[in-house]
Amino acid sequence: MSSTDSSNGASGSQDPTSFIRSASFSTNTPTPAADTPVNANDFLLGAYDPAKLHPLAQLGDNLDYLVLEDDKTNDLPGAGTAVPSRGWSDDLCYGTGTMYLSGLALGGVWGVSEGARRPLAVSNARLRINSVLNSVTRRGTFIGNSAGVLALVYNGLNSAIDGFRGQHDTTGSMAAGALTGALYKSTAGVKPALAAATVISGLAGIWSYVKKSV
Repeated sequence: MSSTDSSNGASGSQDPTSFIRSASFSTNTPTPAADTPVNANDFLLGAYDPAKLHPLAQLGDNLDYLVLEDDKTNDLPGAGTAVPSRGWSDDLCYGTGTMYLSGLALGGVWGVSEGARRPLAVSNARLRINSVLNSVTRRGTFIGNSAGVLALVYNGLNSAIDGFRGQHDTTGSMAAGALTGALYKSTAGVKPALAAATVISGLAGIWSYVKKSV
């Protein structure tokens, strides 16, 4: 019998569990060249040099880094106020979110007061809590959604007016507030639209003055 047959016979008589435990497996994965980019297959098989991922691996100018200018603010004349802005998208996101959350909080306080004072047919703690929760849900969502929509339209119009005029000042803010109020109440008639335009324009002027004065 040849050596191959004897080894086959030995392996055939061996316990499979012991054979699997004693077996060793190895994979021969080629290392990519220095100028070859590392792909997903190389990364999963471990055929890459971890030193290449470090910024101080002496790679020279072969890597490009993304520079984020987070501290760059709006460069329009008059935009340097107490509340810094990085552009129209910054105002749109933060302004809308702030007004929405403020509206939710204000509506929640109003709902608690309304639900606590509402007369009930039966004096019961569970009914009183249910009344308060219903009032908070109704008033909070209404004021929050209304404030968010107003802030969204106002910041969009204000940024458009500032970009068209080339400067940021109280006049542009008041004009954006007037247009926002008129659009918000445009379906209710002329008088409600004029009243809303006056109120929101005045609030926008006060807010712009406060930002520059602080």
